[in-house]
Amino acid sequence: MTLAFYCVLIAALMPIMWTGYAKLTGPGFNNRTPRNYQAGLTGKPQRAYWAHLNSFEALPPFAAAVVIAHLAGGPRAIIDYLAVAWVLLRLIYGLLYISNHATPRSLAWLAATGCWIAMFFV
Repeated sequence: MTLAFYCVLIAALMPIMWTGYAKLTGPGFNNRTPRNYQAGLTGKPQRAYWAHLNSFEALPPFAAAVVIAHLAGGPRAIIDYLAVAWVLLRLIYGLLYISNHATPRSLAWLAATGCWIAMFFV
């Protein structure tokens, strides 16, 4: 397994981390009706839930880029570097989302997107 493949695993776990934050910090979590609970969130827990949703959206193109870059025989070191950068940028993205810093969050999103796009060209 390459470092980039481990990054895909981390990326797959990221949505769980963000929704866990939302559930632990939001008032009155009810696991019997979690979707109703999440729909009523506000503030930081709500933004953590939104980061959770965005993490699901970001995972498929990243995972595909990692696999395709490996299959195409791209340089492993560069693929690993881009995958680690993507994970770090997505963590920063989530933290900026929760703390309500919209412009830096968008820049982190853009940089992370650039990482998986770059994998198609290595």
